[in-house]
Amino acid sequence: MRRYDYDLLTIGAGSGGVRASRLAGAAGARVAVAEDRQLGGTCVNLGCIPKKLLVYAAHLREDLEDAAGYGWSVPPASFDWPALIANKDRELARLALIYGRLLGDAGVDVIDGRARVVDPHTVEVAGRSITAERILIATGGWPDLPDLPGVELAITSNEAFHLKTLPRRVAVVGAGYIGVEFAGIFHGLGARTTLLGRGRGLLRGFDDDLRVFLAEQLAEKGLDLRFHAPVRAIERLGDDLRVDYGDGQHLLVDAVLLATGRRPNTAGLGLTEAGVALTERGAVVVDDHFCSSVPSIFAIGDVTDQLALTPVAIVHGAAFAQRHFGAPAAPLPDLTLAPTAVFSQPPLAAVGLSEHDARRQYGAVHVYQSAFRPLKNTLSGRRERTFMKLIVDPVSDRVLGVHMVGVDAPEIIQSLAVALRCGATKAQFDGTLALHPTAAEEFVTMRHRRAPTDADR
Repeated sequence: MRRYDYDLLTIGAGSGGVRASRLAGAAGARVAVAEDRQLGGTCVNLGCIPKKLLVYAAHLREDLEDAAGYGWSVPPASFDWPALIANKDRELARLALIYGRLLGDAGVDVIDGRARVVDPHTVEVAGRSITAERILIATGGWPDLPDLPGVELAITSNEAFHLKTLPRRVAVVGAGYIGVEFAGIFHGLGARTTLLGRGRGLLRGFDDDLRVFLAEQLAEKGLDLRFHAPVRAIERLGDDLRVDYGDGQHLLVDAVLLATGRRPNTAGLGLTEAGVALTERGAVVVDDHFCSSVPSIFAIGDVTDQLALTPVAIVHGAAFAQRHFGAPAAPLPDLTLAPTAVFSQPPLAAVGLSEHDARRQYGAVHVYQSAFRPLKNTLSGRRERTFMKLIVDPVSDRVLGVHMVGVDAPEIIQSLAVALRCGATKAQFDGTLALHPTAAEEFVTMRHRRAPTDADR
């Protein structure tokens, strides 16, 4: 007689939860997934995919403008926000069906409803008690809202994907990757957009040269960037929203988007009551095998508050399924070499160490960098520039970091992440034949090292 209803019950059908459940089911385990929203989780429905589709839409305005320099006569264009959102929703619905089919093909039951852990082996979903030998928490992250007056008047990235109309004036609060990406989307689609950052610049944690260069490019495009501008309050004034920030300054806008960070999505799951240890931010504390403080309860992905990237959640899910259910081996990659991208306009991408972190670990480093106007912009007349940077260990000659701002940066950096994973040296970069004419060739033709700084002496 079976002791439990399932061998594995996964709470959350996002990238990590689906991967773990599919592989465990395919390996012969009895598996169910509980999800109270759309299949696919944040990435498919409220993150990576819809965000990238909106970035494409925003960038098309520049493509239309550039066409004239290449001899194309383009009639005056108009933009239809409802059409974009409807087309986006149709694509997401298609992806959700694919996720459902993948789970079904692996023999995984999908249970619709909000789950709550009752005890180490029991979960309640929509009034129904379900037991499982192992419970996997894969509920991802959720927007973290600041404590300020009028916060209820603002939206987050969640709601931005479902706006009925495109606001004419938008204040984006937050200078992290979500804030920078949505500021670019709204600006590119024609809204008068102001980005308010409480710190000294964009994208804390990325290489400083990239941060400065990207800010210059965004300002050149007309995006209003205001730093050292913490938001104090939001209030309704007739049809307007007033945003008070800094020391007595304010803006009048139609919408305020709060991009002030994300936190693990564990509220209301009953984890603390079940004995699961959480951090102050609500993350599930796990060991190297994804096990929580309760031996039968595990967690993967963003809910553990580690590196919040979809591919990380996916490899977590595969490794969990392999360890506990004998699914095909899935070795965890070196996350210190995880490539990252910000789909700003122009995009930013990097792999490896920033200059600051490289100096902290290695002392003196060699730095190679280049800034140039891409070939495409010579005929279009666009002023946008590209920036590239290599960080090299002078002792081993190994490339420690590769950084780029410019068109196709994420595509280029993805390939170079393989080179860093293999321990490529600057000499090997130099010995690689350039593919001309491309922007990427600049990474193998940089020969002149930047003048040493005091930190190198």
